[in-house]
Amino acid sequence: MMKPQAASVQSAVSKAMSLIQSSPPTWQSAILSNLLIFLLGSPILVSGLSVSGIAAAFLLGTLTWRAFGSSGFLLVATYFVIGTAVTKVRMAQKEAEGVAEKRKGRRGPGSVIGSSAAGCICAFLAIFGAGGIGYSRLWQLGFVASFCTKLSDTVSSEIGKAYGKTTYLVTTLKVVPRGTEGAITAPEAILCVIASQIANFGESIIGAALQDKEGFRWLNNDAVNVINISMGSILAVFMQQVLLQNLRM
Repeated sequence: MMKPQAASVQSAVSKAMSLIQSSPPTWQSAILSNLLIFLLGSPILVSGLSVSGIAAAFLLGTLTWRAFGSSGFLLVATYFVIGTAVTKVRMAQKEAEGVAEKRKGRRGPGSVIGSSAAGCICAFLAIFGAGGIGYSRLWQLGFVASFCTKLSDTVSSEIGKAYGKTTYLVTTLKVVPRGTEGAITAPEAILCVIASQIANFGESIIGAALQDKEGFRWLNNDAVNVINISMGSILAVFMQQVLLQNLRM
């Protein structure tokens, strides 16, 4: 016969598992799922995020799970793992050249927010059912597109900094110092084309066009990320709507 204490533990575990598997997801299931995943994945999280960055990522993960369930969370986790891995590539070289991310590549809350702003908006729209059932797929598409855009940007940028030799300003094609906002290397350009992310060039153009203007000093890397990723998300939603309209004609 099972002891009362063991039965109590088994019951608690069973309830927790049922809560995690809730469909559709609830805020309670989202918080519990994130707590478990963050505890198990703490070594990876610490390598890629500061303490405040982990707190911001927990909020993002909870929101993502609540809006899109485990599949949405998996997308964000995939972005984080790949993004962290490419950021660490040739870190010593990047630091010596002054183009590495701060804190050994451990990103803070500003980076988390900048990378996820468009996705968070789509998540909130999905949670509150903006536009009704007919728009739910659009919010999912916008969410996916935002993180695909950011992942493409991160991979091309970090690999470009690691292996690129000469950087060019995209608006003039003039050679500029490494780390200049709006500059791109040959490896970055190739990776951007492979990833088919036009929005990455949009980010570079914005940074290049405004880098010398005093009134846009607020437009740092995190702010440009918000604009870049929003462009990718909006473009995906717009293209989806155009395709649907053409199919109905």
